Amino acid sequence: MLILLPMDSDDTQEGRLVPVLEAKKWAVINAEEGQIVEINFYDTKEEITDWIEVVVVTGDYEPVQDFMEQQIMVLVAHTQRSIDDVFEAFLFKELHDMPF
Repeated sequence: MLILLPMDSDDTQEGRLVPVLEAKKWAVINAEEGQIVEINFYDTKEEITDWIEVVVVTGDYEPVQDFMEQQIMVLVAHTQRSIDDVFEAFLFKELHDMPF
């Protein structure tokens, strides 16, 4: 499963989840069987050629229409900001659906 995160840097430990329009890097988490297998960073989301299943954003009113048109599930991390915290919240189903 590939999970997309808008990030402020490409540092896997210190980088933070940021609003979509403030993303300096895009992290793609490759997860299998509840574990992070690999994390790749991209300068723009257009560089990503793999099929993303989930994108995680910081708030309910993020510009996510492009993701939804591509049938990508959008989840909201209201408080989680580090890659580890976001991934853990994803595993334990603590992320929220977008309000429509």
